[in-house]
Amino acid sequence: MKKKLIKEIHKSGQICLPAATIGKLMNLPPERVGGMRLTRITQEFARGFHFLRNYGKSATFFGSARCVAGDKHYEEAKKLASLLSKDDFAVITGGGPGIMEAANKGANEAGGQSAGINIQFDHTQNVNPYVKESISFHYFFARKVMLAFASEVYIFFAGGFGTLDEFFELITLIQTRKIDPIPIILVGKDYWAPLLKWIEKDVYEKRSNIDKEDMKIYRLVKDANEAARVIKKLVKKDNIRTA
Repeated sequence: MKKKLIKEIHKSGQICLPAATIGKLMNLPPERVGGMRLTRITQEFARGFHFLRNYGKSATFFGSARCVAGDKHYEEAKKLASLLSKDDFAVITGGGPGIMEAANKGANEAGGQSAGINIQFDHTQNVNPYVKESISFHYFFARKVMLAFASEVYIFFAGGFGTLDEFFELITLIQTRKIDPIPIILVGKDYWAPLLKWIEKDVYEKRSNIDKEDMKIYRLVKDANEAARVIKKLVKKDNIRTA
């Protein structure tokens, strides 16, 4: 029974487990749970940090994988990536379609560095054609750590649960001082303004669940041009590491 359980966990490759499985694990000695899986996790982190050493000043883009060329958010992401590439930023994304593809495409066409940190599904990689250099991860959480520690500025376009998850995790890390303050730019008032209004009116004013200063962690901008201007000002003020 124990051997079968450990084999199933290794095969699944997931960090999140059902309650029943966790209950079974509680009855196993710790040395039986680690082993090969722990080694693989360690190797993924080592490979990831080694990969990121190739990039100096970088900007990470987040956004929907469902966005397509011609959509205004896609075109704005492409434009911003191009503008930042011309200012010597490396552009880093999750390597997939949608906003990620748009950002990689903008960087690629501008002659800049265009990197992808992607996830592996069933031994296949879904990397968009505009990624110049990529690294793949088996574990979602390892990839997430790499994306969260890859850059000097983090840019969020309209997206789904994954995008929102990354946004809230980053602002929580900054709020709790687990990482140094990092510029977080939200592009697209039509998408982000309702969420930020809810945070301000309900989370802050009505519930007092955050401090007023916490809402300064992120900055909302209208479009790519405004985002580029804000980032350029941050560089001049030394709020963004440039070397």
